Amino acid sequence: MNNNEKVTRVFALGGLGEVGKNMYVIEHDDEIIIIDAGVMFPESELLGIDYVIQDVSYLKMNQDKIKALVITHGHEDHIGGITFLIQNVNTPEIYASRIACDLILKKFDDREIGYKNLKEYNKDTVLKYKHFEISFVTTTHSIPDSFAIVIKTPNGTIFETGDFKFDLTPIGPMADIHKMAELGKNGVKLLLSESTNSMSPGSSASESIVDEALGDVFLRHHSRIIIATFASNIYRIKHIVETCKKNNRKIITFGRSMENAKDIALKNNMITDKTIFIEPNEAKNYKKNEICILCTGSQGEPLAALSRIANGTHKQVTLQPDDIIVFSSNPIPGNRASINHIINKLYLKGVKVYTNSELSDIHTSGHAKQEELKWMLRLIKPEYFMPIHGEYRMLKQHADLAVDCDIPRENIFICKNGDVVEMTKDGVRMGKRVSSGDVYVDGSRVGDIGSVVIKDRQLMSHDGILVSIINLNPITRELLIKPNITTRGFVLVNENAELISKIEDKVTEIVTKVLKTTYNYVDLKNQIILELNPYINELTGRRPIILPVIMEVRENTN
Repeated sequence: MNNNEKVTRVFALGGLGEVGKNMYVIEHDDEIIIIDAGVMFPESELLGIDYVIQDVSYLKMNQDKIKALVITHGHEDHIGGITFLIQNVNTPEIYASRIACDLILKKFDDREIGYKNLKEYNKDTVLKYKHFEISFVTTTHSIPDSFAIVIKTPNGTIFETGDFKFDLTPIGPMADIHKMAELGKNGVKLLLSESTNSMSPGSSASESIVDEALGDVFLRHHSRIIIATFASNIYRIKHIVETCKKNNRKIITFGRSMENAKDIALKNNMITDKTIFIEPNEAKNYKKNEICILCTGSQGEPLAALSRIANGTHKQVTLQPDDIIVFSSNPIPGNRASINHIINKLYLKGVKVYTNSELSDIHTSGHAKQEELKWMLRLIKPEYFMPIHGEYRMLKQHADLAVDCDIPRENIFICKNGDVVEMTKDGVRMGKRVSSGDVYVDGSRVGDIGSVVIKDRQLMSHDGILVSIINLNPITRELLIKPNITTRGFVLVNENAELISKIEDKVTEIVTKVLKTTYNYVDLKNQIILELNPYINELTGRRPIILPVIMEVRENTN
């Protein structure tokens, strides 16, 4: 390699070894392009965490190089982290397609962020920088205005697919297969292709098939129909609207994200008939077979509309025995238990429930299955391949598919977040890693929730918390009364008097011993925790979080 040769560095800060949190970075000399800034929804063990986002410390250290953030499409795992990114890292411009722009603007409004450089691109847009030329290729996905991104660099062309499928009878526009083939003919150095459905053989069903299946549900049932789906799947909402129109049903929407999706679809003329939507209080003017409820909660989210309906806590919807519930979605990894919990509650209410496993065509994935992934590999014909967006098993399977499509195994890079792939004029190789990791978002708190806090929350959820209140005279250095013990999630104090008495005696023993020495309150608290923890574990087999509280009580000398 020529010592003066500059490499093009490609790496992920999110999206590898996981489903979600997508963020991919292209760097050449003094310029950086970021592709997507998504969130990942937490697994159940991340108690109290709302979102997981990327560690962007590398971008912060190199923010003077950043030229733009480019968004492939408007799903949360690709745009959900934008507000966090721009508040921590200087991001000069954001480019997004029409629907993605509307969704991002809604996020800015909700958080009162006055970002001014959000710009809309389309299939003909070309962005030019000193080292990069960026263009866009129309793809088919479960949200409108989805695009693959082409990045021409001094060391060759990179093609990043975004999320895609190949659907020959789509509800929206066809993927631009001819443009993909032309790019493949002209030469692509490195392909970054999504791997979400790489474990699934065959090809995904067309959205038009789903349209027919949902239509069949409407024809066979003459009671109220409640449909839960992803609010971001605007194509699905569009043909639910069209199906309701054919069957003379009005639609009531519940859920903030569903309301937002409806407004965006109306604004962009994807839905043209506003009169099909009615307010909840108007439902009394219609028969049951003239109503369809469209709501959030297809993933079993505890606060979503469907969960509240199933729990009987929704203020405006009470389930009726002849209701039909349709889950027009597939479980996101990690959500199956929550969904099954909601389905069981619905069955207990006596309603009929349709899921994708029972009526196979009421949902189709927006992600390419194995045959479609092979098709992309054959169209693009890359010299080198880096599977993205997926758990390790998905990336590995996608790599095996690439070998089947005649890409040499040594030209395939299965990476982790932070691994750097370096492109030169002569080839592609592994480079030096950059810092990466997870950042937890808990309400308005970002980044100050570390692994120690998560571990404490897990301990509290399993073994509870024990508070020991100690009243001391700071002058005489005496324990005034027996320590008071209270617990939450450990044991019921009233039903375990003997155990509580033993713990009180043990705390008294520890405090009395420490008070005979030179001490401060920090040392006293630490000693209580140190000795009480094994003592309680020996008595109960549990290790609650122990919180000693020291109260100074000065005796009245008057």
